[in-house]
Amino acid sequence: MTARPDDHDASGCERRPPQPPHPLRRQCPLPGERPKPNHEDPAASERVRALIGSPAYREADSDVEFLNSSLARGPRLQLDYLKAETLLQAERISDAIVVFGSTRLAEPLAARARLDAARAVSHAAPDDVRLRENVDVAERLFEKSRYYEVAREFGALVGAACDCPDGRRLAIVTGGGPGVMEAANRGAFDVGAPTVGLNISLPREQFPNPYLSPQLCLRFHYFAIRKLHLVQRARALVAFPGGYGTLDELFETLTLVQTRKISPLPIVLVGADFWRQAFNVDFLVAEGVIDPEDRELFWFAENAADIWDGILDWWKRAGAPLF
Repeated sequence: MTARPDDHDASGCERRPPQPPHPLRRQCPLPGERPKPNHEDPAASERVRALIGSPAYREADSDVEFLNSSLARGPRLQLDYLKAETLLQAERISDAIVVFGSTRLAEPLAARARLDAARAVSHAAPDDVRLRENVDVAERLFEKSRYYEVAREFGALVGAACDCPDGRRLAIVTGGGPGVMEAANRGAFDVGAPTVGLNISLPREQFPNPYLSPQLCLRFHYFAIRKLHLVQRARALVAFPGGYGTLDELFETLTLVQTRKISPLPIVLVGADFWRQAFNVDFLVAEGVIDPEDRELFWFAENAADIWDGILDWWKRAGAPLF
C-alpha cells in the first residue's frame, strides 16, 4: 500500500504501526552476514575459516573441552545437581526411602550357582588354599543372599505406599547398581511403583540394574552431588550388609544426624549379626569417641515388615507421620 502524505508526521515517519518484520529474514543483509570478500584481501576467507574453527570461537555450552576443564567445575557441579533435580521434580518424587547394601549379594539362585562353581573348581585342585578360601567366601555370600529377598520384599512394601494422600510421592532410591540395590528397586518395580537409581560415572562403567524407572535412572559425575540427592529427600536410610560404599553412606548419614546438620531420620541396619561385627558401636562409646546417645541413632532389623513398621512407628513418635 502506498502511504498518503497525511500518513506521515513532520519528520517523515509513518503515523500508524508498520508491517511487522520477518522474525528471521531481513530484506537487506547486515554487513556482518557476509565474510570479507577475497577481492579486497585474497587471504581473508582462509583466515575467517581458521577463526571460526578455533576453540575460542565455540559457544561455551558447546565447547566440551572447556566444560571439562578445571575452571568450569563450578557450572558442572550445578548441572550435575540441576538435571537430576529437574527429573525428580517432574515425576513428583518428594520423599525417598534410601536403600544401600553390597553389590555382591546376589539373588539366592545366582549365589547358589556361584557357590557350586567355586566348589567344582576347588574340587579339581584340592591342595589350592586360595580356591578353598573362595569356597568359604561363596558360602558366606550364599548365606547372606537371603537379604536380597528381604530387600525385594521391602521395596514392594514401600512401592505399594508410594502415593501419599497429601500429594507427596514416596519412592525407593538406591545407588542404581546390582545386589541389594537391585533387589530394592526390583520390589518397587514388581508393584508398578516409581523406582529411582542414582548411578555414578566410574572408570570401569557400572551398568544400571534393570528395575529402574527409565525417567528416574540418573547418573552423576560427582560423588558429592549424588550424596546430596541421596540425603535431600530421605525419610529413612536402610543399610543392608555391605562394604566400603555402604559404610560410606551409613557413616556420612550418621554424622549429619549426630551434628544435626540434617534433621534426624530413621536409620535401620539390616542383619544384626553382620553389623555388630562390622561396626562395634559399644566399643566407640566405651572409648569415649562418641556419646551414649549416639548409639540410639539407629536400630537393627531382620525382615522387611520389621523395617517398614519401624520406620512408620519412628515418624509417628516423632510427631510427623509419613501417612
